[in-house]
Amino acid sequence: MARQVEGSLIQFTNSDLQRVTKNFSEKLGSGGFGSVFKGTLIDSTEVAVKKLEGFRQGEKQFRTEVSTMAAIQHVNLLRLRGFCSKGSKRLLVYEYMSGGSLDSRLFQNNSTVLDWKIRYQIILGIARGLAYLHEKCRECIIHCDIKSDNILLDMDFCTKVADFGMAKLIGRDFSRVLTTMRGTIDYLAPEWISGLPITSKVDVYSFGTMLFELISGKRNTTHSMDGSKIFYPSWAATKIIEGGIFSLLDHRLNGAADTEELTRVCRVACWCIQDFEGHTGQQWDRWCRSSTKSWR
Repeated sequence: MARQVEGSLIQFTNSDLQRVTKNFSEKLGSGGFGSVFKGTLIDSTEVAVKKLEGFRQGEKQFRTEVSTMAAIQHVNLLRLRGFCSKGSKRLLVYEYMSGGSLDSRLFQNNSTVLDWKIRYQIILGIARGLAYLHEKCRECIIHCDIKSDNILLDMDFCTKVADFGMAKLIGRDFSRVLTTMRGTIDYLAPEWISGLPITSKVDVYSFGTMLFELISGKRNTTHSMDGSKIFYPSWAATKIIEGGIFSLLDHRLNGAADTEELTRVCRVACWCIQDFEGHTGQQWDRWCRSSTKSWR
């Protein structure tokens, strides 16, 4: 039987979650850490249940880390509602986001085009969520897997950063994080490849690459006429320096974007993907302060 263990955190049995998800019948998605299924609690609250795969942590350590994750609450971070930890089974129960992922809203052909006002709202939400993880928690939490699949939306486009505790949950096994992220290499910061220390800058870099996706409606890696791959952010940064920001804007928007906002987002995107020492962090800090105080 489910029981409340700390604050609002609920401990479920595996049988509970089998009932909640109708035996894990409705799959929402899958990734490097496991698969996610839709469920409904006894009070009709909809939830998303993640079945973790390959976690070697003991039950006590897992519960400690889960309690820490549950204590991290912010309007732009996905809320952890509960967990299951019994034997080899490790499951996490999150609030359900009915609007789906940013990835699906940007890139699925049958999805309604997001206008610039909504995109700007989403950008601010992601920035505020990341700033909270990096600066407001007891210790800096590095996400390590910022990508459009891990940005979730509700029907009003309230933005939530998901999976923010996964790197912490697997401890110092960064090799596993890197292995997981190889499927999303378009977002991968240079530090991962060069062997430099992993800091919050890896999230900033990934955020920058995601901004280019929001601006353009294009994935970060595109193909040229001869079939070779082009890393879109590098090409786009050159266009921004040349002053051609509206040439980057998603053609489906027909030029309908606030010039000041678009200019600001383009500049931030360029700052974030800079890989020389110090620059990224300084500009990011300045931008986050302005976004959480004066940007509306």
